Amino acid sequence: MTIGRWTEVGLQGFAAIRRGLARWGLGVAAVGFCLASTWAADNPAELRIGFQKSASVFVLQKSQRSLEKRLVPLGVAVKWVEFPAGPQLLEGLNVGSIDVGYVGEAPPIFAQAAGANFVYVVFDPAAPGAEAIIVPKTSAIRTVADLKGKKVALNKGSNVHYLLVRVLQNSGLAYADVQPVFLPPADARAAFERGAVDAWAIWDPFLAAAQTQLGARIVADGQGAVNNYAYYLAERQYAEKYPQVLDVLFEDLREQGALINQDPAKAAARVAPLQGLDPEVVERALRRNPSGVAPVTAAIAAQQQKIADVFAELKLIPKPIRVADTLPGAATRAAQGK
Repeated sequence: MTIGRWTEVGLQGFAAIRRGLARWGLGVAAVGFCLASTWAADNPAELRIGFQKSASVFVLQKSQRSLEKRLVPLGVAVKWVEFPAGPQLLEGLNVGSIDVGYVGEAPPIFAQAAGANFVYVVFDPAAPGAEAIIVPKTSAIRTVADLKGKKVALNKGSNVHYLLVRVLQNSGLAYADVQPVFLPPADARAAFERGAVDAWAIWDPFLAAAQTQLGARIVADGQGAVNNYAYYLAERQYAEKYPQVLDVLFEDLREQGALINQDPAKAAARVAPLQGLDPEVVERALRRNPSGVAPVTAAIAAQQQKIADVFAELKLIPKPIRVADTLPGAATRAAQGK
């Protein structure tokens, strides 16, 4: 089954095979054995996954080794590589150090404009409340309009880059009306704490940590401004050559995501140690970030295109891009003149 076919049928393929074999008393291991017999010659040695602290489903998978267990019958090992944020993760994808990664809306747009070779595969539901512009609890800044002329810390090319643009627009301000200070999350928090910046545009779980530990106050979140989808991307050649591995990965993502949705407190207790955060902080973040991977559709890609167009207009990316070119099967469609 190709990755293009996977996007048409969603996550049912692997599960359907597993259910079918279960009727004859065969379990997951048997499914894996059958798949391995079919794909043995085609399987890679490993699947290298790039993740961030905000990728709670990946962190849960890593903590439970659920994916490793599923891939054993296929003879595929799993390597986990942590990145501080989406732009850095996509650099890793572009230079070939990882095969799959989890990022927000903006990083793929910047990466595509820079020539990165990847495809969108699945996405998580909208989570507009999971990113925000915050200020210290004693700050005189009360509204977005008060940000005019102020220094705002953010990770360049990340989701909050678009958040900042949109909330400023909604308040009648231009992007040029603030002073962006580009810093990765750890450095941005340090600058925020010592007062070197006036505000910080940040996402969960860093947002939840700042609220819980620093008493940071939200000036504006994504509600009414952005969708804040999250995307799972794959290096294009890996996606085309090893769709069976990605099928297993996304089936496990779906199941682990369901566990998080069912009991955020229990999931937080499991992933908090790996994220280096208090369970209270992680649970707060999980409740704002629903899980539930689904194939990227043309409608979702159109939402990405809107963001890309805004970035091109503001000259935040060097050239306009076509998000449709990074959907699975784009090369085939182009060859067919579609």
